[in-house]
Amino acid sequence: MKLEELAGCLEKLGNPTRLAIVRLLIKAGPDGMTVGELQGHLAIPASTLSHHILFLVTSSLIQQERDGRMVRCKVNLPLIDDIIQALMAECCAGVDAVGTGGGAAPACSARPRRKAQS
Repeated sequence: MKLEELAGCLEKLGNPTRLAIVRLLIKAGPDGMTVGELQGHLAIPASTLSHHILFLVTSSLIQQERDGRMVRCKVNLPLIDDIIQALMAECCAGVDAVGTGGGAAPACSARPRRKAQS
């Protein structure tokens, strides 16, 4: 993931309400939640929720699909995984002192392991 793309995604997630929406959708799993369900959990006006959902949809963090008369929101889990991987890509790699060519520190256990894709 390019740094500009990562920064754009993090900017969209930098609002407490948008972050709460994404976290709820992650908890909901692959079926996602309807907009009404999200509104019930967040207890915010529909217009406010729509505003925040628009930000998340335009950045591809969530997707929407029609389910009869309802709109269902689902989190883009591959993109969330890419964000996490991009943030952790150089975890514990070590940072050379300015002006030196010193060696990097060994990898640490904090680095998440990428799941094997089937």
